Amino acid sequence: MSDSLTRKQFLGRAAKGGAMVAVPGLLAACGSSIKGAGHRHGSTAPVQRKLAKTLNFDNWPLYIDVGKNHSHPSLNQFTHQTGVKVNYVEDINDNEEFFGKIQGPLSHGQGVGADLIVMTDDSGFPARMIELGWLQKIYKPAIPNIKNLVPKQRHPAWDPNRDYSLPWQTGMTGIGYDPHKVGYELDSVEKLLTDPKLKGKITLLSDLPGTMTLIMGANGDDPANVTKASWNRAIKRLEKANNSGQIRQFTGNDYASLLANGDIYAAFAWSGDLVQLAADHPNLTWKLPTTGGEIWTDNMLIPLGGNVYTASTYMNFVYEPKIAAEIEAYVNYICPVLGADKVLLKSSPSIAKNPLIFPTAKEYDNTVEFDVRAANNPSYKNQFQNIVGA
Repeated sequence: MSDSLTRKQFLGRAAKGGAMVAVPGLLAACGSSIKGAGHRHGSTAPVQRKLAKTLNFDNWPLYIDVGKNHSHPSLNQFTHQTGVKVNYVEDINDNEEFFGKIQGPLSHGQGVGADLIVMTDDSGFPARMIELGWLQKIYKPAIPNIKNLVPKQRHPAWDPNRDYSLPWQTGMTGIGYDPHKVGYELDSVEKLLTDPKLKGKITLLSDLPGTMTLIMGANGDDPANVTKASWNRAIKRLEKANNSGQIRQFTGNDYASLLANGDIYAAFAWSGDLVQLAADHPNLTWKLPTTGGEIWTDNMLIPLGGNVYTASTYMNFVYEPKIAAEIEAYVNYICPVLGADKVLLKSSPSIAKNPLIFPTAKEYDNTVEFDVRAANNPSYKNQFQNIVGA
């Protein structure tokens, strides 16, 4: 989809950073910490093995395949295969906003008019919703294709056995840059933050998990298990780089136009954006830092009131490599389904061979999921926001 906006570009993924803002109703409901054992609180109602007439699916804009007359071929195939019509609504513009929309009904044990929703893991909201009992378990007997989930995504800390979620699409946070401007291969956060040649010519993200994952990795700390000491080291390093003028500004997706225009030389950047940018600006590239990058995932979730069997049947459908490939050919984020690349080798080899869409095992191993407890820590969020000025 090189001629259209990606989901992130459309939203100006500052919204992803915006999801870090405290939501009073949420924090009051369950405090400021997320316990790894909190998954026992999730809803586990009995499942009736009967398909509904309609699947109500709420997703982000520009996040599924599009055919003639703005139709969605994959959804049409699902209807043809199962008889289930799909009411597909693109009404999720950021995690916090959407959570604010659904928390009222869910807090009273009511449905939200959706069988399936998509939310981002590093926002902390999916983990919170499991703790609060606002999500239903997926029905794995209806999802034999779950075997096609890429190994990297099988055991996230917030949902260790994928009892409540399956990835829709994934992205990585690393370094986007112009090699002609920088003059060398830039895969070092240390160089990005200290090279005098780059002073005032770099941007970092206003997204807490993305920025802090990269800095903590450069410090030799583990972003998946944030401690007070590791947080303090990272926040001090961020503050020092900002005060020195090394960092031009903190951005959402607006780094994309700055990179394309040559106004900056490098940026903390999302992999999906660089797939699109490189189509029109082949001088730009993206690298995972040698010290590691972030991996984040937008997940399919079944809220209270949703039809578990119908939603799980759809999950199984999109985890068929052929269907996943059709969606991927339009979306261009990281595909979570094994075998989709082999399908695309015949129809779209450039997509199949793109490591930003189908990362190698080595690249996957060099990414980490940010600690959602830290992402929801009010003190950490305040410190971070005080520096980025958001």
